[in-house]
Amino acid sequence: MALLLISKDIAMTALTITSKGQITLRRELLQYLGIAPGQQVEIHKQANGVLTLQAKAPEGLEAFAGCLPAPPKALSMDEMNDIIAKSWAGQP
Repeated sequence: MALLLISKDIAMTALTITSKGQITLRRELLQYLGIAPGQQVEIHKQANGVLTLQAKAPEGLEAFAGCLPAPPKALSMDEMNDIIAKSWAGQP
């Protein structure tokens, strides 16, 4: 998992703080960190005025969604109903 280190001593990219105390990260940094729009991030205080920022790990159903590969072929409703009916009838 990629981390962005933000230090008050050394800055590779200058960021401007808005009047609301917000910053905007460039798209390249967000892509590098694997952060998508609307996703939460975690910020941790480190020694000497350094912050680490990383994408928050998904939890619950969000973590499960997308972990399985897509099926090779989507089934039609009729095909699904046939499979369900055979299963209830004890047929393979």
